[in-house]
Amino acid sequence: MPIRETGRKAENAETVAIQALGWIAADEDRLARFMALAGLSVTELRVRAAEPEFLGGVLDFILESEPLLIEFASVAGLKPDAIVRLRRELPGAPVWE
Repeated sequence: MPIRETGRKAENAETVAIQALGWIAADEDRLARFMALAGLSVTELRVRAAEPEFLGGVLDFILESEPLLIEFASVAGLKPDAIVRLRRELPGAPVWE
């Protein structure tokens, strides 16, 4: 079920990142690319999947590609800029101006 934006802050950065990880994992090519870039095995992925720092990296992966960002935002029922904002709430976020 998509996470919808509302007037109050209903979405949670970790929840959206977990949803993003599931979306990445649902496509074999996306998952292979993510795992190669992250340098993780399947076991390591499972162990780290709930860590806030790791979840920040999941959103970083999506934010590094405009087509991925737009596609995931559509699936999640969010605007792309909401994902940028949510990324800032997780540890290790780059400083954007």
